[in-house]
Amino acid sequence: MASGPGPDGVVVTGSSTGIGRACALHLDELGWRVFAGVRRDQDAESLKAEASDNLTPIMIDVTDPESIAAAVREVGDQVGDQGLAGLVNNAGIVFSGPLEFLPVDCLRQQFEVNVFGQVAVTQGFLPLLRQGRGRVVNVGSISGKSAMPLLGPYAASKFALEAISDAMRVELRPFGIRVSILEPSTVATPIWEKSIAKAEELSQQFPEQCHELYGDCMTAVGHLSRASAARSVDPSLVVEKVVHALTARRPKARYPVGSGARQLSLLEKLPTRLRDWLIWREIAKRRPSE
Repeated sequence: MASGPGPDGVVVTGSSTGIGRACALHLDELGWRVFAGVRRDQDAESLKAEASDNLTPIMIDVTDPESIAAAVREVGDQVGDQGLAGLVNNAGIVFSGPLEFLPVDCLRQQFEVNVFGQVAVTQGFLPLLRQGRGRVVNVGSISGKSAMPLLGPYAASKFALEAISDAMRVELRPFGIRVSILEPSTVATPIWEKSIAKAEELSQQFPEQCHELYGDCMTAVGHLSRASAARSVDPSLVVEKVVHALTARRPKARYPVGSGARQLSLLEKLPTRLRDWLIWREIAKRRPSE
């Protein structure tokens, strides 16, 4: 848990499932005072059933300023002058599809949750983090380093989170607030099952021309996504990095997680034309017409 007599309160957004839920429950086991952000009463009850009395579910929609303000007031009332030891920005969604046909509203929603929501939540909790000389841990993705075809919206949001984390890390340094970003490859969480289902649902709304132009590519990338999901890493590996970022004397600026993250990092070091050719070759192998 947080060392010494200082603050031990940590806020984790997106705690209903996946990485957020795993983080909230594990930090609770370690003795932290966890404020687990959820959006539904049933998720709050589910967390409380598995956790100790130190875990407090808080209702927070990262895209709703009033919801964020209410959560900040609730946490502030409970931690008092001690402030917060940490904030884990985990809430996120995935949109995918050819950028030529993807509705711009989907792109806006992608950024509202994955980027603007993270900034708004951090802004809200920064006074409490400054009081406690706490830490900010942003849950990014290796997609923030390497954009794959049809995952442009998601990757763009994670690229943006990398930039925001870099700027924030230096801006908050004078106040003793450390900022880290996690860069996991595919993690075994419901988000990918949901994203695949959402992609299939969204594809039904694309015009016929989209399927004529990109149908083979969408099928191939779908196969690749399922193969990647089958090799996904356990959420516990991500949680381990979150704990390190919150407790280490010298937390890392970036935490790649999983072999897939290392492979994509190496891919980005190649000449751009070679990188693009290798990606397209993998897609071409899986195209129905090939």
